[in-house]
Amino acid sequence: MSEIINGNEISRVIREEIRKQTLTFREKTGVTPGLAVVLVGADPASQIYVRRKGKACEEVGFLSREFRLSGDAEEKELLEIIRQLNDDPAIHGILVQLPLPRQIRSQAVIEAIAPQKDVDGFHPVNVGRLVAGNPGHVACTPQGIIELLDRTGVAIEGKEAVIVGRSNIVGKPLALLLLARHATITVCHTRTRNLPETTRRADILVAAAGSPEMIRGEMVKEGAVVIDVGMNRLNDGRLVGDVAFAEVAPRASHITPVPGGVGPMTIAMLLQNTLNAARLTENL
Repeated sequence: MSEIINGNEISRVIREEIRKQTLTFREKTGVTPGLAVVLVGADPASQIYVRRKGKACEEVGFLSREFRLSGDAEEKELLEIIRQLNDDPAIHGILVQLPLPRQIRSQAVIEAIAPQKDVDGFHPVNVGRLVAGNPGHVACTPQGIIELLDRTGVAIEGKEAVIVGRSNIVGKPLALLLLARHATITVCHTRTRNLPETTRRADILVAAAGSPEMIRGEMVKEGAVVIDVGMNRLNDGRLVGDVAFAEVAPRASHITPVPGGVGPMTIAMLLQNTLNAARLTENL
């Protein structure tokens, strides 16, 4: 049976590290790191995430502000809030909760956030810096996956890594992070031919396609490290990942559960990015 990678426990350790670093930073500068979260509409999952982020900020000693707009809010209203937050010296990180209502262009909103306050790591400037090998703020979920691997003692250099899913939020930035750590990368997607043949080559297999339990046991090499980014609610109410856990776990050397694997790391990395943004503001 594989070793379960406990994202809850690892994220708890990271948050405690951030809490201590924040205390030291505040004593040295008199500045409290500030994170602003903007929520448009009443999507239940988004509301849960926003509450968790607010609680996490409180735990580590950050200033936390929330801005809530109705689901029919106009794009210009959201852009004006972002403009004000860009100019607010008490706010070091800005996060606009996605997805947004269809009348608001997500890319216009992402590009309106000042790159130094883009703690989600989605602004083209931050994406470009990642591509160039000089990262600024890095997308939180891919960054969290690297932390999980490192803190579990999984070697990355020289390994063959296969990522199933090519999203801008996970697949693409994760490929760049793994490449920077000297892994050999394959990114699979809906047009990939013979997916099982490709996934069976992986020393490190990351499932981030948003398809319930699509990675079956026969698709995984014996001893592979399996990272499950998926979070899917089935008709019977069960929450499952993109990996068929019961089939894959006996074959993997390490595997993340759902929930309690990658998810908690995303918020931990958001906090880390916000602290880094505050440090940059104070030239530390």
